Amino acid sequence: MVTGVGGMVGQGILRNIRSLDQDISLHGTDIRAVSAGNHLCDSTYVLPYAYEPSYIPAVARLVNELGIDLVIPSTDYECYYLAKHAMEVGTVVAASPADVSAVCLDKFKTHEAFQAHGIPFADSVLPSSYKQRHSRVVVKPREGRGSRNIYVDPQDPGSYDDSFVVQEYLDGPELTTTFYVNRQGHLHGHITLVRELEAGSTSRCEVTKEHDDEIQELVGRMIANLAFRGSCNLQSRVTSAGVIPFEVNCRISGTNSIRSQLGFPDVAFTIDEYLNDREPEAPRVTGGCAIRMTHDIIYPEMALNEVRDRNDNFLIF
Repeated sequence: MVTGVGGMVGQGILRNIRSLDQDISLHGTDIRAVSAGNHLCDSTYVLPYAYEPSYIPAVARLVNELGIDLVIPSTDYECYYLAKHAMEVGTVVAASPADVSAVCLDKFKTHEAFQAHGIPFADSVLPSSYKQRHSRVVVKPREGRGSRNIYVDPQDPGSYDDSFVVQEYLDGPELTTTFYVNRQGHLHGHITLVRELEAGSTSRCEVTKEHDDEIQELVGRMIANLAFRGSCNLQSRVTSAGVIPFEVNCRISGTNSIRSQLGFPDVAFTIDEYLNDREPEAPRVTGGCAIRMTHDIIYPEMALNEVRDRNDNFLIF
């Protein structure tokens, strides 16, 4: 079962699993009955938001009815709630422990945790405690995602409530690093892309190995102090002080479909470990770049409320 199949992350996970040419039944969930992920699923189901009380019982019911062997969450909140209630869910969940996900859900808590362990992170403070300490700042939701409600150099950073965080503005190229930690807690490998964003998502990216030694050390310190597991994502900028992270996601990230074509198939690593119970192959990161484009899924002579799954008549153009 892959959750959040309406989003880019979930769709990439589905495409990657389909490309493995393994006999895997794929069941998708989302908050909407019809999304861009339906055509990749053997069946689809509507679930409430992860923070609603009915979410875990609904997942557990599907796990039981469908005989699900593995749940791969594609959203931050689902990673946290599914890991926290894994026993109630009743099957394997590919996610970091809930206490680690909780830290990474909140950018201020991430800053506090990294600071406590001496790991670099963008200097962060709550608006209620803000004092003029940097020439440039960015104000963003502590639990926000998708680059929404982000304000660069607002007139009064202290005027926001404490559901926001004030971060030092980091000037320099933006990097997205995916690292994979196996079930024994060892780093399996990492890949770094320098990227450009549009509407909060990667639009163009290119593999870079220029900062690999620094990133290897940084990720090593993270793993030594926090029990990350599976595929995780580190967002950072290259500054005059080196590579400085500003956000961590405890989940498979949105460039998974790109990474798999550039020698880092972290979805395949996940399937190997958590479904097939075998050691994943070593990554073989290559050079390369990617540019994102849009396709349309066309359902001739069908209404939206009739769309179900990959058995429908559709074409991609």
